[in-house]
Amino acid sequence: MSVKASVSISDQQESFARKLVEEGRYASLSAVVQRGLELVREETELKDAELAALRNLLARRAEGEFVTMEESHRRIEATIAAKKATYGL
Repeated sequence: MSVKASVSISDQQESFARKLVEEGRYASLSAVVQRGLELVREETELKDAELAALRNLLARRAEGEFVTMEESHRRIEATIAAKKATYGL
């Protein structure tokens, strides 16, 4: 289903959109605007999903064990040493 809407674009945007139509990349100015809105929707959904994943990660980390920076560095160094030993380095 299509909905007619009136939108305002700058002269530069109109010139660019018309060029895309003239080059055959899009069938009409409407198609250019529709594609632009689709890209904004996709970007918004991706950012929302990334934000949800980050919030989930932070929530899981907040529930976990808290270690000091010094302990964290010690554990990292121990992991690196163990991996080096595994490979005979």
